[in-house]
Amino acid sequence: MKSRRQFLLSGGSALAALAALTQWRAFAADTAHAGDAANGTTGRFEVTHTDAQWRQMLTPAQYHVLREEGTERPYSSPLNDEHRSGVFACAGCKLDLFSSRTKFESHTGWPSFWAPLDHAVATREDGSFGMVRTEVHCRRCGGHLGHVFDDGPKPTGLRYCMNGLAMTFTPQAA
Repeated sequence: MKSRRQFLLSGGSALAALAALTQWRAFAADTAHAGDAANGTTGRFEVTHTDAQWRQMLTPAQYHVLREEGTERPYSSPLNDEHRSGVFACAGCKLDLFSSRTKFESHTGWPSFWAPLDHAVATREDGSFGMVRTEVHCRRCGGHLGHVFDDGPKPTGLRYCMNGLAMTFTPQAA
């Protein structure tokens, strides 16, 4: 029969092992996604640039979001209040990502959509910040766009919560 001390020690050890495994999986996923970040290139995407080229092409804030998976402050992007008919494209490679027809008011502070354009984005598991989320990135250049959640409106029930800094907007005639 185990003493209370042995029980608590074995339970604590099991929790520590589980936490270590979770952190390792998150690190492995982030490392795999980063590609060859040391020299700023990756061969996984159609559009690739060196780190220096990305920094030259993007503003510092865009670089932080697109290349370092940063997040802009809520309600800081003009695209959150963009209601004209048009297309939202990747600020890194100009690939069309979302139609204004799928944009909706999520009241989260970030531009939100219930669906991307066909073949525009890709996703991966994101284990950062001690939680598991689904990260959304541009399928052509790998730029970080935001995350997708399952609390959106019909018809998909999804909320693509995007960083406005990661996108540009081109208005179109209605």
